[in-house]
Amino acid sequence: MQLSIVIPLYNEAESLPELHDWIVSVMAAEQLSYEIWFIDDGSKDNSWEVITQLSAQNAAVKALKFQRNYGKSAALQVGFEAAQGQVVITMDADLQDSPDEIPELYRMVMQEDLDVVSGWKKVRHDPLSKTIPTKLYNWAARRITGIYLHDFNCGLKAYKNEVIKSIELYGDMHRYIPALAKYAGFQKIGEKVVVHRARQYGVTKFGLNRFLNGPLDLMTVAFMGKFGKKPMHFFGAIGVFMFLLGFGLFAYMGIDKLLIHQSAERLSSRSDFYVALVAMVIGVQFFMAGFIAELIGRNSSTRNHYLISSKIGQ
Repeated sequence: MQLSIVIPLYNEAESLPELHDWIVSVMAAEQLSYEIWFIDDGSKDNSWEVITQLSAQNAAVKALKFQRNYGKSAALQVGFEAAQGQVVITMDADLQDSPDEIPELYRMVMQEDLDVVSGWKKVRHDPLSKTIPTKLYNWAARRITGIYLHDFNCGLKAYKNEVIKSIELYGDMHRYIPALAKYAGFQKIGEKVVVHRARQYGVTKFGLNRFLNGPLDLMTVAFMGKFGKKPMHFFGAIGVFMFLLGFGLFAYMGIDKLLIHQSAERLSSRSDFYVALVAMVIGVQFFMAGFIAELIGRNSSTRNHYLISSKIGQ
């Protein structure tokens, strides 16, 4: 099978028939073999009934329904687990992503040998309250991950099948799939300008909390990608630095008191005494945090789980 199209959705009953018919017409015109995975994230409208009807009409339509709303990352994760196509396309169900983009995304993966192709909504139909924070978020994501994409959060993306089988999504990590792919060893990441259509039905499902959760998840992804298997390298380095800083300040105060000024003043009456003490305590705490993280990692079932791209012999 050439294509798996994974579509997470929540209360999008009105747009589903039009989206399905549009995808089918594009696939027929391009003569591509495909499957469509609708992942119903606990919708409260009649989205599941609509999907059931579409599945009865088209055997390529497959679907999963969550018992309750778990979020987009969970929906994409189960969709990725089920997808069988050589190339996996993700898109939103609200008709803001155009299925006409699918053939070119497929071509870029197959012919240009890209691991990931991310859509870029260069012209957006969103209010300034959404576009300005998005620009700041994308700038921060580029600086932290080293991946120079203009639009990390675009739902329209294409992946090689082995990419989506090599990563795990949870929380709100769907925003950072390119970064997760990079940390998993897939370095060939491209970008394509895509059409952003105005929403025709319903309302957006994302609230203001995404502006808080997004940066927090970005820090989590960056940390896990760089230090997930060696946390002591992060916590230990900070701990040693802080401890040596405090110890050095103590040594300076001792030398100053005994050899330079020969003062009778007690060290505990000086403000820098407490600065040095706090620095040493913080250093010990960071070091112990790294030590405990290493102990947890050593007992993890995935501590020696590494992705292998090729193998020769037994």
